[in-house]
Amino acid sequence: MRFSERMSRISVSPTAAVVQKADQLKAGGADLVDFGVGEPDFPTPENIKRAAVEALSENFTKYTPTGGIRELKRAIVDRHAQDFGSNYSPEECVVTVGGKHAIFEAISATIDHGDEVILPVPYWVTFLDVINYAGGKPVLLRTREDEDFAIRADAVERLITPRTKLIVINSPSNPTGAVVPPDEMEKLLALAVRRGILLLSDECYCKFLYDGRQPYSLGSSRNRENLIVVGSLSKTYSMTGWRVGFALGSAELIASLLKLQSHSTSNVTSIAQKAAVEALRGPQDSVATMLGEYARRRRRVVDGLRSIPGIRCAEPQGAFYVYPNVTAFLGTEGAAGATALAARLLDEAHVAVVPGPAFGTEEHVRISYAASIEQIDEGLRRLKRFFANLVPAAYAQA
Repeated sequence: MRFSERMSRISVSPTAAVVQKADQLKAGGADLVDFGVGEPDFPTPENIKRAAVEALSENFTKYTPTGGIRELKRAIVDRHAQDFGSNYSPEECVVTVGGKHAIFEAISATIDHGDEVILPVPYWVTFLDVINYAGGKPVLLRTREDEDFAIRADAVERLITPRTKLIVINSPSNPTGAVVPPDEMEKLLALAVRRGILLLSDECYCKFLYDGRQPYSLGSSRNRENLIVVGSLSKTYSMTGWRVGFALGSAELIASLLKLQSHSTSNVTSIAQKAAVEALRGPQDSVATMLGEYARRRRRVVDGLRSIPGIRCAEPQGAFYVYPNVTAFLGTEGAAGATALAARLLDEAHVAVVPGPAFGTEEHVRISYAASIEQIDEGLRRLKRFFANLVPAAYAQA
């Protein structure tokens, strides 16, 4: 069978591939430490689950408006206003099947063949493939590990050409945990406005910040015509399987996303929408609880990785990922690159990580610390043992 040319522009998600291989090993009885999946290990809070049960008992099981029930759109814009001081209306909001769906719709609705999209590296895996699928040209902004993968407006501006249509910013970042400071975000938006470019701000991890940093959204800015904000309930409320995300933007832009959604998924599952209303309007203490635990885990995993000779590890400022540099171990037998190294880690140490090439770099792996302290400690023990056996000389010189 011959498939469309656009299918050749994309690949299977590398994170999904890691999950699939890990599931196969688990099914075979392997004792696996899974640092691969970017998914909170906390249960969905009870009040949210109760809201879903109540929706079922009330037979709220029919089609809803394509872009989401008004109650949910109002809850999204109200929560955003309360958290960030924004003033979106329900007409400037669309409810999507997770944050990934919002990103796909936003890029599909705005990018034509040959349009350039500025994408900082390391990037979340889906950004690159969706840009390619839409026929856009990714223009990669290389950030520096020794600068904590900082993104600066002046560096972005140097990449702008007459073909630039979109700038993508993901802060806090998946995979690095890097955070763009509010003043730099404002500079990026001012640049987009000045040059007539759309800025997509992926804020799916915006509630998980460390060391006193406060949650921030560009949606609170006065000039929003050149901005689309993407958010999700998946990480904030541990609702990954519920598949509820959203986009905030001008009414004209949201109408374009809605048009595309009307011919693809239609509405988000009705029951999940009612649960999402409760998540946004109900108690928010679960978010602080998760953040406190993530902060504890971050310290454990960063210190543990830095204790392994040969590994360098930048300090993540948000999200729940670390992105250690494993250059010292590459080029050894059976570990020519990070992808091969990750495969060996999975097969030999039964530790699942995602290799850096999935995110645009060759010398890193991504580790998710959305796992229990016990799993983190066991995973660190296995990593230390694995790397000691891989390059004993590195330990002898340390």
